[in-house]
Amino acid sequence: MTEKDSSAAEEAARKLFAGPCDFIWGATSADALPPEKLVEVAFVGRSNAGKSSLVNALTGRKSLARVSQTPGATRQINFFNLGDRLMLVDLPGYGFAKRSKTEAQAWQEMIFAYLRGRARLRRVALLIDARRGPMDTDIQVMDLLDRAAVSYGLVLTKIDELKAAERPRALAGAAAEAAKHTAALAQVQVTSALTGEGIPDLRTHLAALSQ
Repeated sequence: MTEKDSSAAEEAARKLFAGPCDFIWGATSADALPPEKLVEVAFVGRSNAGKSSLVNALTGRKSLARVSQTPGATRQINFFNLGDRLMLVDLPGYGFAKRSKTEAQAWQEMIFAYLRGRARLRRVALLIDARRGPMDTDIQVMDLLDRAAVSYGLVLTKIDELKAAERPRALAGAAAEAAKHTAALAQVQVTSALTGEGIPDLRTHLAALSQ
């Protein structure tokens, strides 16, 4: 792709994500999911990995997706219609939550049922806190996505909280883990919802899936 084409793709993606984006559905169980009408892109990660903040940053909004300092605050699968071209899906966090084990297990099963069962799910953005790198629970989800043959890419969040000298190690660690998994993309996205770093690139990557 030429520099001109790349700039045009980035501008088209910016316009898409700046356009209408409406919450249309919230599912609290696997049997309450909406009909599949659009290509879906899902965001998944450990609790407090920054999923809601990233969705807000991508769409240029402050409160499209709920943001909380309490791990596990997102209690349902939320669907957002992006310009009738993409469905953005914000999934509940996994791995850590202040609630009963039974309740946490039920939510985790709901997430996995969604990931395994959506025919129009084109990509999963698996968010990894850049300060921590892929953890055991992240790797378990990667294994599940491999088995389900769901294409996914690792997205390092909160990259602004790393010193410049720490970034190459974080990126290399995530890339090395991705290389071990059959359904993972080789490219690791680097983002900061706070500073906007990497947001245009991720928008362009996701917008291309709507073609």
